[in-house]
Amino acid sequence: MADARQGRGGVVFLVGEAGVGKSRVAAEAVGGALGAGMRVLRGRSSTTGPAVPFRPLTEALMSLFRGGEPMDDLALGPYRPVLGRLIPEWNTGERDSSSMVILGEAVLRLLIAAGRGQGQLLLLEDLHDADPETLGVLEYLVDNLEYTPVLLLATVRTDFSDALDLAQSARRRGAATLLELPPLTRPQAYETIAAQLGAAGPDEVPAAVLERLWEDSSGSPYLIEELLQSMIGAGTLVQGPEGWRAVGDLRSDVSSTLARGILRRIDRLGVQGLTLLSAAAVLGRRFPLTVLQRMTGIDDRALLSHLHAGVAARLVVPDEPAPDWYSFRHSLTVEALFTQMTPGRRADLARRGAEAVEELHPGLPGDWCALAAGLRSAAGDTVRAGLLFADAGGRALAAGALGSAVTLLSRAEGLLADAGDPQARAAVLENLLPALAEAGDFSRALDLAEDLHALDGSGLSPARLATLHTRLAKVAHTAGRWSDGNRQTARAREVLATAPDEPATAAVDVTAAYLALDTPGPDRTQHAEKLARSAADTAERYGLPVVACQALELLATVARKRDPEESEAMLGQALATAERHRLPLQRMYAATRLGGNAWLADGDTSGLLAAREEALRLGSVNIVHTVDGILVLDAVLRGHDETARSAAAECLAVVRRLRLAPAVRYVLMAQAVLAAHHADRTGMERALAAFAEWDGAGSQEEPLGRGLARVFCALLEEDRELARGELRKVLELEAGNPSTYHLSGTHGLGLLLDVLAGDADRARHEEITATAVARMRWNRQFVLLADAVLLGREGAGERAAAAVESALAVAEPYPLARHLGLRLVADAAHQDGWGDPVGWLRQAEHYFHDRDVQAVTGACRAGLRRLGASVHQHRTGTSGIPDGLRAQGVTVREFEVFRLLAERLSNKDIADRLFISPRTAEKHIASLITKTGAANRTDLCARSAALRDA
Repeated sequence: MADARQGRGGVVFLVGEAGVGKSRVAAEAVGGALGAGMRVLRGRSSTTGPAVPFRPLTEALMSLFRGGEPMDDLALGPYRPVLGRLIPEWNTGERDSSSMVILGEAVLRLLIAAGRGQGQLLLLEDLHDADPETLGVLEYLVDNLEYTPVLLLATVRTDFSDALDLAQSARRRGAATLLELPPLTRPQAYETIAAQLGAAGPDEVPAAVLERLWEDSSGSPYLIEELLQSMIGAGTLVQGPEGWRAVGDLRSDVSSTLARGILRRIDRLGVQGLTLLSAAAVLGRRFPLTVLQRMTGIDDRALLSHLHAGVAARLVVPDEPAPDWYSFRHSLTVEALFTQMTPGRRADLARRGAEAVEELHPGLPGDWCALAAGLRSAAGDTVRAGLLFADAGGRALAAGALGSAVTLLSRAEGLLADAGDPQARAAVLENLLPALAEAGDFSRALDLAEDLHALDGSGLSPARLATLHTRLAKVAHTAGRWSDGNRQTARAREVLATAPDEPATAAVDVTAAYLALDTPGPDRTQHAEKLARSAADTAERYGLPVVACQALELLATVARKRDPEESEAMLGQALATAERHRLPLQRMYAATRLGGNAWLADGDTSGLLAAREEALRLGSVNIVHTVDGILVLDAVLRGHDETARSAAAECLAVVRRLRLAPAVRYVLMAQAVLAAHHADRTGMERALAAFAEWDGAGSQEEPLGRGLARVFCALLEEDRELARGELRKVLELEAGNPSTYHLSGTHGLGLLLDVLAGDADRARHEEITATAVARMRWNRQFVLLADAVLLGREGAGERAAAAVESALAVAEPYPLARHLGLRLVADAAHQDGWGDPVGWLRQAEHYFHDRDVQAVTGACRAGLRRLGASVHQHRTGTSGIPDGLRAQGVTVREFEVFRLLAERLSNKDIADRLFISPRTAEKHIASLITKTGAANRTDLCARSAALRDA
């Protein structure tokens, strides 16, 4: 806390078993913080009832607004609306699906703004019961509190939980302190017992009592206290003139002893007190006084009187973070109260509790909906409970709380299935299926296919049943299971055949279009385009914005091959439609495709990175990892090998676990390309074998695996015929299964190899260059090199050399392709007498030597010898020679001489500096003038000075 007041915040997890004293230690921390002038925010996770997103955070942050002090929210900037998910006063009513990262940053900024310069303690208790969304925000806070005036103190039980995993992980990486509170030792337990009894020491307590309490409590301070009270209440431990003494048999079952002891204390509160606390137990360990009073009909005075008596009896405590809320001190108190209630009594109290909540909070905003749902379920009102859980789950899904949405909707689906209400169950499934898909739980979503079969004959309208099958087909498409998806769309069409419905048919058509694009077949792109156009037309007639966006996005993907401008226009229309109708997911999809277009056209990743940030904000697992796969391939093509290797491994670990087949295939393909670009055939084949295991045959990624991996591997092995054979197989693959991925070489590298082999002429070149695919940056570099070779053969040497320069400019981001291109055209340039084949071979030789690609290095050196050029040894320091001088054949020693010429030194001075003879220095200078084309020594000295100054 002292560090936090100095602006060095941190995190402390108090970990221990139930009753070990975590809350007691936390209370001491709160007292110390308040005494030091720090602001204290407190929240506690729910221990009963359904999961409610962000409950402890909401409780903690709400205390900022209870004191009437104005909150300076200027520092929050654009993060203020995000906090509407936690703070009702700032809720704008708009649906927001910010990721836990964005929300975590918003909470962090609010905590800093509220610190008042005195430091702040954020206490979150019982995190073992926290919802997944709260833990997502806390994970961000844990990693970012170090340079803030905030101390996060959290209590967690040692039982297995996600919160305990979070605490242990934070400790391992040094982001938090984990303070584990062990049970009391025997001497400590004895001291505690004596203190509880007011004795001077353990010697004044009967030995049998000490032993019994030690054995039954296992060192738990809470159990020691409760068992002591039970012994005293039962009369087995009494205080007389001579001190404490044991009476009768102290041996009994611990749980039953505790329950009896607790109930005896409750009995002392009278019948009305028992009724009050029984009703409170039905509400949960935490309970609101307004609802409790409405349930029981007790007046204000009696209510407060019994509550104060309950506090005095150490049964309940005020729940300080939330006004008008109380909580039981321990869950055993709730369990003890349940033992004296009949099932009918408990159900009746739950029914009255639900009615009270619904009367006091019309519309059941916020957490009230989930509370009412749990009470209706306990009351046996299955259908009403299911509908309320469905409502709460739908709200959680709209808020981006996917974990809670799945939990609540699953509970709703189970209740409504048992109740036999197909209409209500179908409505739940319409939300549950996309929630499971967005959460990455594809197997569970697809398991619901059997439930849809059960609903087929249940009286659902054909349109609704078709919608469910369509939703399931979309889940299958996201998971890359096109055969399962096609079965669902076929079933949807069968259902609609009995009662045609154009809007429902449009939804089926657009989903079927996406599946068609991935289903192996020679006409898949045409079929997908036809279905998407039909869906788009129906969407326009009936005003279906989601279907319209989905159709436009697919049409744009297909159109990209023939007309990039048409593709851009369609995506712009989809983007505008999504923004107009407030469809954040569809906007994200359109933005992702726009980013993909820019990457293909110019190698620009900025649009993809922006789309990825949007996907993170919305929590779209699919898009985040789809973009990650593209970025891995981009890193490979740019020669950022270590970045690509680590990013691929990290992404692959996630997408394999999620069973996101398209993303798995793409990353495995990129790994194969990475190995191939190092001439590592074994590694390449290993990655491609793994690729095949994920339904790689017939997939859109398959041509890339052959064109970017096997073709390049063959070229780096100096086997052009094998490379051309692989490219012919790529053409066969794309003829049988057209692809919307366009970097496989059929419109770039293949043309260059055919031109070099004499199998492609100017007419073929013009045919290829007329396509939009040939204008994509990766392909364009090879198309320009092919043009250069043809121009050289046509006698236009200057134009040929200019074409190479243009190709090098286009290839600037792609070093391996750039140097491989120089290697490929050098022989043709020499044969036809144009360009700088020696310089190009030197550049390529140096690059592939550094990359340890021996076959190409050897070929370049052999080519230099054939051209009569010297072949230089690679000595230490070669990498320090500028590319231009290295391409001119300047050696390491010559470069050392060249650098000294900037100082206008004589041959003798240079010789003295380098410990060589003046004659050797003179020979190096003469060689430098020849290699660089300098006019004389003065010109050479000027060039050296210019390089130094640069």
